[in-house]
Amino acid sequence: MKKLLPIFTIIVLILIIVGIFLSMSNQKQMVVIHEGNHEHKPIDITLNHFQDTQCGMTITSNKHSAQAIAPDGRTWFFDDPGCLALWYKNIEFQKDAIIWVFSNDTNEYIDGKKAWYDKTSNTTMGYGFGAYKNKKEGMISFDEMIIKMYRGENLTNPLIRNKLLGK
Repeated sequence: MKKLLPIFTIIVLILIIVGIFLSMSNQKQMVVIHEGNHEHKPIDITLNHFQDTQCGMTITSNKHSAQAIAPDGRTWFFDDPGCLALWYKNIEFQKDAIIWVFSNDTNEYIDGKKAWYDKTSNTTMGYGFGAYKNKKEGMISFDEMIIKMYRGENLTNPLIRNKLLGK
């Protein structure tokens, strides 16, 4: 009996922790994918209620957020354009995907495939690709941003970070 008591205690603690997490997730009811967006327009994100599809973080600000819409109206949400890029490489409908990114210069959702990206923004996940409607010197296209994310050429890479930020 003395040998079973520690095992029983551990099992009870695990069950309590699992129960707490399940009750928290039921209360929040996070949105990861929105169905039925047949107009292919950006969805109004309720802050702290939508979750990034790639990294799982709760979206707490529209700034640097992004959305991807499939031809069938399913919409995915991201807290950073870099997370969108990592997710984007694995989808079968890349050519037909509608991408919306929150623009730093106009504070609205713009076409992510036509947006311009700087490489040194303080984005949510630290990748550094802030979206802009209006091109400025040194900015890159959507396709270039995607390639840089695939190669790991973003601010999360210390060598790239030092080079871009002059440290």
